[in-house]
Amino acid sequence: MFDAAPVVTAQKWGKIFDMTKLSVNINKIALLRNSRGGNFPNVCEMALLCEKYGADGITVHPRPDERHIRYRDVIDLKPLLSTEFNIEGYPSANFMDLVLKVKPHQVTLVPDAPDALTSNAGWDCIKHASFLTEVLNTFRSKGIRTSLFIETDNKQIEQAAKLGTDRVELYTGPYAERYPKEPATAIKPYIQAAETARKNGLSVNAGHDLNLHNLPLFYRSIPFTEEVSIGHALMVDALLMGLENSIKSYKNCLK
Repeated sequence: MFDAAPVVTAQKWGKIFDMTKLSVNINKIALLRNSRGGNFPNVCEMALLCEKYGADGITVHPRPDERHIRYRDVIDLKPLLSTEFNIEGYPSANFMDLVLKVKPHQVTLVPDAPDALTSNAGWDCIKHASFLTEVLNTFRSKGIRTSLFIETDNKQIEQAAKLGTDRVELYTGPYAERYPKEPATAIKPYIQAAETARKNGLSVNAGHDLNLHNLPLFYRSIPFTEEVSIGHALMVDALLMGLENSIKSYKNCLK
């Protein structure tokens, strides 16, 4: 039996919040395509299907080795999408050039090494303050909303606000790992981190290992979350229930 989890309701915050947006990460679709060569499944067509089935946005993470999403995919997707386009990545020179060319609605900056399997740590905003300030200013000067991938350390969140980012994306890997046995304990630092972000004028996104089991508690506890970015679990569920039903199931978690 799970412990009773603390829930922060919209009433506590004194307002009704806009519905949290679901941005579908389509990297796994590109990985499937790349495993056989050719262009099947077609990444652009699948992204449009995600939108048709209710996705509020599309997320891609083009890595230097292009093992899933390719730089060409990013360029091809932009004029086709009717929802928000979010590009994740480490701000290398090539990545920055790509983002500035495409001009998505949002860029999410992660501190990944080029060979990282997945994003599994947040920025040290204090250590990399000068670098991040320059990068953030570059994107914001072109009208691109910025988000920093970050952990639940309040000092890091406060520093992120000082650097000038628009949002922070809370790295939810530790939450997902702890949730099955201790949901109340798992969510607590995220509630505190989200409160710190709001107090410092930052909007809150979230992502990494969120799924149909742990997403409802996260949403109920932090109803002012602007966006959740979900790919791996959503695509696994799509294998079991179909893409349309998978997206609708995740959307239902955000009501």
